Amino acid sequence: MADRSPSEIARETLKQLAVRRLAPTPDNYLALYDEIAGVRSPPVFPEGPLQHITRVLPGQTPAQKRLLGQFERAVETRDWSSLQSVMVGYANLGLNPASAEPVAVEATPLAILPEELAQLLARLIDNLLPALGEDDARVHEMAQQLTSFLREPAPPVSTVQLMLGNFTYRVSFATEDQAAIRASLLDLLHMVFENIAALSLDDRWLHGQVEALMAASTPPLTLRRLDDVQRRLKDVIFKQTEAHARTQEAQEQMKDMLSTFIERLARITDSSTTYQGTMERCADLIGKASTIEEIAPVLQEVMQATRSMALDSRVAHDELHELRERTELKRAEIAQLQQELDRASAQARHDPLTGSLNRKGLDEAMEREIARARRRGAPLCLALLDIDNFKTINDRLGHTAGDAALVHLAQVTREVMRPQDLLARYGGEEFVLILPDTPVAHGVAAMTRLQRELTTRFFLQGKEKVLITFSAGVAQLGESETSTEAIQRADKSMYLAKRSGKNRVMAA
Repeated sequence: MADRSPSEIARETLKQLAVRRLAPTPDNYLALYDEIAGVRSPPVFPEGPLQHITRVLPGQTPAQKRLLGQFERAVETRDWSSLQSVMVGYANLGLNPASAEPVAVEATPLAILPEELAQLLARLIDNLLPALGEDDARVHEMAQQLTSFLREPAPPVSTVQLMLGNFTYRVSFATEDQAAIRASLLDLLHMVFENIAALSLDDRWLHGQVEALMAASTPPLTLRRLDDVQRRLKDVIFKQTEAHARTQEAQEQMKDMLSTFIERLARITDSSTTYQGTMERCADLIGKASTIEEIAPVLQEVMQATRSMALDSRVAHDELHELRERTELKRAEIAQLQQELDRASAQARHDPLTGSLNRKGLDEAMEREIARARRRGAPLCLALLDIDNFKTINDRLGHTAGDAALVHLAQVTREVMRPQDLLARYGGEEFVLILPDTPVAHGVAAMTRLQRELTTRFFLQGKEKVLITFSAGVAQLGESETSTEAIQRADKSMYLAKRSGKNRVMAA
């Protein structure tokens, strides 16, 4: 921009006024001219109009004469502050003619942006920039110019409005680019997950984890969901690496055993060939013999060759039997590896029935949320809830209905509670809810709201509508309290809620 002539900048300024449909006022023209030129023009001082004003200002009394002289000097020095004081002095003379001294009163012109609002806007723009990426250098340049202007004393509202409008127009394109980048990255991530599943056709555990990864990486995304994706992906990589290493080791051992088997077969074949040759030669010798004395040595050789063949066969049989046993052991080892991976699925962080966190997932989530709450000084609540009359549901309708009740509760909870609230199955029909950034009063209100929502939603068991209620205790984590201690307090309050008539929420 710096190498363009003033006439070119002026033409571009007029063009932009028309393109942006701005009124051709001096302020708009000056702001656009500065934006295109990449500089900021000094504010124009209206010296001529102010000198005309000096001719009509009163100057009869000593106080008026003194103020008039101060006004003229302020115009000559282009001192806005002195002009302001003089005008306030004239106003005070009108209210109190006996007063000879001007009173310094802070003026608040409506055309000037309040300093606090200007600073808030500047901080907002500074915090916005990291989310826009580094691709658009122009939007960063405009942001720097705007924040610098906002941090100057008394920025005019009209100029701020024009610069802010230009900046937000440019930001709209940058945000669209960033949204497209995020969508492309998610697509690439899903392709990686799909390829992991395709490379592990026979691994049920990995397929289950990949499906969970796909679900966890589906928008809307939060930092907590991304943490869950990261933990699951680490599990997948670790288990896949372990399975690959052990499978490869098993394959190498199978190759060694197959090589040994082929070697044994070759030795048996060689022995058979040698034995057959010996038998044919001995048969020729017997056919040519004319006396018993000539036959005796041949028979001796035949017996020795037969004994040797029998011994080789016995050794080969034993070796092949050993190879078969080793093969069976290796096959069993591979089957055990698959069972271990299947067991690892049960040890994952989610309950297979309800899809909520299990005890392991709860422990990890609690550790993470407690650290975040104490780092930020934010409140953290834990709610322990227990389904009312769950044994009656199981006894009357069967365990299938009981499982359906647990699934129904988990599903309604996920729909009603906030995305950052975490549900974990604590055991049986007990669940724990982690409520970040929540004081105890709000935690009780949230659980009460969940109770009301459950009363409006039945689930069908056959033709019967089943209503689910629960009793809950809510505890806010203390400064030095552990998760176990907080859950114990919530459990005591839940027990009191049960004793008080069920379908209640009580604070610890």
